[in-house]
Amino acid sequence: MQASPPHHRPALRAGLLGFGVVGSGTHGVLQANRDTIRARAGCAIDLKMVATRTASRARMAADAGVEVTQDPMRLARHPELDVVIEAMGGTTDARHCVLEAIAHGKHVVTANKALLATHGEEIFAAAGARGVTVGFEGAVAVSIPIVKTLREGLVANEIEWLAGIVNGTSNYVLTQMGTAGRSFAEALAEAQALGYAEADPSLDVGGGDAAHKLALLAAMAFGGPPRLDAVHVEGIAGLQAADFLHAARLGFAVKLLAVAQRAGGELQLRVHPALVPRDSMLGRVEGRMNGIMVKGDAAGVTMYYGAGAGSRETASAVVADLVDLARGLRDGGRVRVPPLGFHDGGVRPPPMGTMEGVRLRNYLRVALDEAKAGPRVIEVLARHGVQAVKGVQTRETLVVLTAEVAESRMVDAMRGLEGMDGVRPGAVRLRVEALA
Repeated sequence: MQASPPHHRPALRAGLLGFGVVGSGTHGVLQANRDTIRARAGCAIDLKMVATRTASRARMAADAGVEVTQDPMRLARHPELDVVIEAMGGTTDARHCVLEAIAHGKHVVTANKALLATHGEEIFAAAGARGVTVGFEGAVAVSIPIVKTLREGLVANEIEWLAGIVNGTSNYVLTQMGTAGRSFAEALAEAQALGYAEADPSLDVGGGDAAHKLALLAAMAFGGPPRLDAVHVEGIAGLQAADFLHAARLGFAVKLLAVAQRAGGELQLRVHPALVPRDSMLGRVEGRMNGIMVKGDAAGVTMYYGAGAGSRETASAVVADLVDLARGLRDGGRVRVPPLGFHDGGVRPPPMGTMEGVRLRNYLRVALDEAKAGPRVIEVLARHGVQAVKGVQTRETLVVLTAEVAESRMVDAMRGLEGMDGVRPGAVRLRVEALA
């Protein structure tokens, strides 16, 4: 039978849950680029329904034929929708609506990393059982197609490690502290004034947002479900201006890194601030931009760079998932790519490691009451198996770079410095990341 011409193919009928930053941005991109999207998808993507608490705002923006409701479950169950776009945010109501949509045979597209990092195993299993797909390109580093890269572009590789700057708010704050000499409070206030940070920025600067994204990235890179519980998380709120000055003099920049790495047969998942070489690829990622490096055994090291947040940027990723889905409908509606890139039972993920097994160089800044305390600090480090390879001392400060050492030894050494004569409390330690 001869295929129907493109304009006769049935439209992909979409419902939109939420009309905030992501929802309104998705609606706007679908409207603005309607013809291009149709040409790429092979059919129209028609927004048929919006569920939102701000119904009046949605009615003003939406086309006349779009039904607006305040009942998200009505949308999730609607028999005339093919796909539900979840743009509600949160993990409770969103979970209920997504599972309800899946139960009613609908595909789901979401940019909600917290939802998938927390409930992804349940959601992906439900989708697999129902024969529908879950698209989430917008959940991680939105303008960077890292989900498609890991699930499709690098499928021939055993992934050895990935490391990334995946939170634009924190990266903006750290950039301002490093290049403009701002304090943490000043840089954060500036980020909030520019709309780069929420009124409550704790999820960003505390590392939680990066941990959600890392859990998803690791699942796609190494197999298994998202393991948020296995991610070691440290934020940036305790960083001080002095450490940016010392880092710069030593040739480093300070970044909040998300790292997944095979080591000793285990998988280490960690989010923490770290020194990276200033002229490295990740060291050059500044402002609110994101950057992710992936090391595969066949492809080698590849680098991905772009905006990590924004209404239209997130919408670009959401619509990309919709286009993939529309293209799939031309092939009988089959799910072409598993949500996390592996078919069930196809791979056994490595066991999860802990921070004790991490081996890195370290940066250490110790405030001194007396100059002669500096050599004693070096002696204490040595007694704990920590070798100082570079040190700079003034009358009041000792800055040390160590050789690579196990995390457990470094923790013990830091304890050994507590209460030392001539050493002030509050020694600062930052890891030095070699993967960047």
